[in-house]
Amino acid sequence: MSRTATKERAGEGSAIGPLTAPRSLTAELVRRLTADITAGKLAPGSRLPTEQEMIAATGVSRTVVREAVAALRAEGLVITRQGVGTIVADGAARPFRLDLDDERSLREVLEVAELRTGIEIEAAGLAAERATSEAIRRIGEALAAIEGAVKRGEDAIEQDFAFHRSIAEATNNPQFLRFLDFLGRFIIPRQTIRAEAGTAENRRAYLERLQQEHREIYQAIRAREVTRARAAMRKHLLNSRKRYRKLAEKLGRT
Repeated sequence: MSRTATKERAGEGSAIGPLTAPRSLTAELVRRLTADITAGKLAPGSRLPTEQEMIAATGVSRTVVREAVAALRAEGLVITRQGVGTIVADGAARPFRLDLDDERSLREVLEVAELRTGIEIEAAGLAAERATSEAIRRIGEALAAIEGAVKRGEDAIEQDFAFHRSIAEATNNPQFLRFLDFLGRFIIPRQTIRAEAGTAENRRAYLERLQQEHREIYQAIRAREVTRARAAMRKHLLNSRKRYRKLAEKLGRT
């Protein structure tokens, strides 16, 4: 089979084609193959293009292809059968996951912010209702850690995440904490603070506004005022979404 024919066979009707994106080639190939599987272009039981076919179609190395196939196998999307090759697994469906790139549109950041809203508002209310004295102490420590980072001129990203995480933990429902751990760094986009803040003085003012919102959440939880805690978290997350939207418009990444 000629190289041209191989390209046509591997890429016909699918998202597989030359990879030129600056992001990880392995991650990009995984994304494209996953899209073909979930869209039904590669149906359950059908054979995945061979290594040579994918190399010819995409221009990547054999190592990239093998790493991508291994990732699909780990996700349960494909299986390997001796004498047959790699085939799409029966009932293959992409598990819920996030694959955000800091250099891409902030539209995805806004989507995650919306996803967080319902979860974290309820978490704040449950924390106000259920938190032990020890859990409230840990929330206060997380708040103080943000304060210290801001005074040191830092972005306080990790401390901010720890604050939200401590509230999730205070719900006494481990699923809230698992959800935030799953989202991880995506809930506090570093680019938002860096691009929005500008000068060191403006950055500090920006972070202090965030910190005031954090204080209101903590105070409501400490006072065990469920409605107030939910309202404070709602205010914080809605304000965050407004900040992200403003930044997206400013950078033209909507």
